[in-house]
Amino acid sequence: MLSHWPTSQRWTSYRQPVVADGNGGAHSNLEVPQRAVRRRYTTAYKARILTEAQACKEPGEIGALLRREGLHSSLLSTWRRRRDEGALAGLPPQQRGRKPKQTPAERENEQLRREVRQLREQLRQAELIIGVQKKSPSCWVCR
Repeated sequence: MLSHWPTSQRWTSYRQPVVADGNGGAHSNLEVPQRAVRRRYTTAYKARILTEAQACKEPGEIGALLRREGLHSSLLSTWRRRRDEGALAGLPPQQRGRKPKQTPAERENEQLRREVRQLREQLRQAELIIGVQKKSPSCWVCR
């Protein structure tokens, strides 16, 4: 509970000290890059790490390997799963970002598929209504 602290002093002890950089600006003395760069791993590197991890016999050796290489254990799990699926055998890494634009034929194909789905749903509803009407003709008789 931090509500008992005065507002002006609430987070002051958690702030990083700011140092003048000599260019008229200021920066934190943390060594953090301006923008994070996504690391990309080659297939050969992944295979080497998987081989080294498989060779680890003693408890803690895999953790030491991951710390030495700067990797997270989830990467190792993902690489093992992809290797077992055969996806790690020389395929390029998955591309991130927007999907490529569809060609006009693909767009038309997708539109026609949507239209067929809608028409099938309308047909199903019509058949359901007709079935109900056939089962109880007495309720539709004129008075």
